[in-house]
Amino acid sequence: MLRYILLRLLSAIPVLIGVSILVFSIVHLIPGDPALILAGMDATEEQAEETRKKLGLDRPLYVQYFSYVSRALKGDLGRSIHSRIPVWQSIKDFFPATLELTTASLVLAAIFGIIVGIISAVKQYSIFDHLSMVAALAGISMPIFWIGILFIWLFSLKLEWLPTGGRAFEFWSLEELKHLALPALTLSGISVAMIARLTRSTMLEVLRQDYVITARSKGLPERLVIIRHALSNALIPVVTYMGLQYGILLSGAVVTETIFSWPGIGRLVVEAISSRDYPVIQGCILFFAVLFVIINLAVDLLYGILDPRIRYD
Repeated sequence: MLRYILLRLLSAIPVLIGVSILVFSIVHLIPGDPALILAGMDATEEQAEETRKKLGLDRPLYVQYFSYVSRALKGDLGRSIHSRIPVWQSIKDFFPATLELTTASLVLAAIFGIIVGIISAVKQYSIFDHLSMVAALAGISMPIFWIGILFIWLFSLKLEWLPTGGRAFEFWSLEELKHLALPALTLSGISVAMIARLTRSTMLEVLRQDYVITARSKGLPERLVIIRHALSNALIPVVTYMGLQYGILLSGAVVTETIFSWPGIGRLVVEAISSRDYPVIQGCILFFAVLFVIINLAVDLLYGILDPRIRYD
């Protein structure tokens, strides 16, 4: 397994290089001049040029890129153009909020999605099955921003049960859970629907396999057949989706964080794009790329736990 892990990590190097080149190129194609923004819109051309020299933006792009990569390999992602705070420090400050939000949303999605999917598969074509699949289809179809606004209107403005946004910095306190509830429910909407549909389809396929029929013919209780024999094999595609979705949620919770004023890394990237803060944009996206590679590797290794027949030789 160690050899497999090393090979996967080595194969990730070209991916990260490609991501860094792509991000660096796209960032410098964004309309707007960060030097002009920093110097002020009424700055003269000489002042703007002086600011460019201080930031190193007057050098050729390939020189800027290789300088950035050489510093990144040493763990230095640069400093924010505007605040002069190290990018790595900004990531450490903002990422815990995003990690908390996405983890809570995926846990909710996994619990409700798997339970609904199992019940729908076991009670195929029942009223519960039809209603749950209709609800899942609605959950996939509705935009996240609309769900978030609807939740704010219902639970915050009408019922006054939960706050409209923000984050309480008392870790896992009641106040923190209140602030976390609406963003996590909003972000988990699509994931719950997809996990429920995927669990149902894979469970239906597994329940028709010969080994499940044999287990039933031996007189084993239905609950034991489903949990011990069917569920572990049915969960492999679900785990694949959850791993990919976790990486997507970590890097794409921008809309939810914006709606609920959640101080996560998604809002940091949006603000950096608005102010043309190149080091922050590049550093955050490169960080997400590394994170995505690690999550995919963890998901692959989890297959061996769910299905002992899988080997990594």
